[in-house]
Amino acid sequence: MIPPVAAVVVAYESTDELPICLSALQSRVSEAVVVDNAAERSSSPSLRGLYSWAAWIDNPTNRGFAAAVNQGIRATSAPYVLLLNPDCELLTSLEDLVDACRHPGVAGAGGRLTNPDGTPQIGFHARSLPTPWALVFEVLGINRIWRTNPVNRRYRLLGLDPRRTSEVEQPAAAFLMFRRDALKAVGGLDEDFGPVWFEDVDLCRRLRVAGFELRYVPGAVARHTGGHSVRRLPERVRLEAWYGGLLRYAEKHYPRGTFRCVRLAVMVGLALRKFHCLIGGESSSTADAYGATLRFVRSSYPRRSGAS
Repeated sequence: MIPPVAAVVVAYESTDELPICLSALQSRVSEAVVVDNAAERSSSPSLRGLYSWAAWIDNPTNRGFAAAVNQGIRATSAPYVLLLNPDCELLTSLEDLVDACRHPGVAGAGGRLTNPDGTPQIGFHARSLPTPWALVFEVLGINRIWRTNPVNRRYRLLGLDPRRTSEVEQPAAAFLMFRRDALKAVGGLDEDFGPVWFEDVDLCRRLRVAGFELRYVPGAVARHTGGHSVRRLPERVRLEAWYGGLLRYAEKHYPRGTFRCVRLAVMVGLALRKFHCLIGGESSSTADAYGATLRFVRSSYPRRSGAS
């Protein structure tokens, strides 16, 4: 029996990925919607005939992940909502995720994401909510240089047993089921995040503040390629989206002084990356993108009145 699940797939230049995703999804959900951002740059019309069982929403521009997810949620009615990236291929049923969401107080559950070779995506499929130190270590490159430092181990849950069901703070939104009533209770995703990054982290934090739990459920599995859409964004747009999302999250959830420290670390990290590009002989366009992002951070944040 197909569980009462509505799948929301947000696509952005995902023509190559959607056939595998939708073919695996078809017999496992009661309804599905594909929200195609900047649809004129894809070939979704040619896919509609092949996957006519799914509803399609074409956005003329890239509205961002959060806005597109909210569109998809409004266009469906099932009590459980599955967020699934177009570069994910479901390998199991969704029953384990539904069962987890039925527990009192549980707002959502994420499944196990695997690489194409079948290995689990440790550090991605479930994380803790980022502390200020985790973000500082991230933007300064410490987590890249010293991956197993204590801050990063806690943030990326590097000690998580991928075979065991666990309560976690932040399951990956690439493969994440929610109860519709829990999403409604916190107002859905915050569309001020955009076009992508940190809107899912913000949602998980707001759900936990509202008293809900989130779980990691290894019995639900999807093969995940990862990063296909963001790689198609221009480098400067990609950098501004990531750093902008990080600062939006920090400004929204941290005290003013803590936010200022994170912002300073962001600016130092960007300056160091630009310097590294210049002395390392890397592309001048990459150095220019870091410099432009640094100017963007200086001019755009803080956004909260009196935060600076």
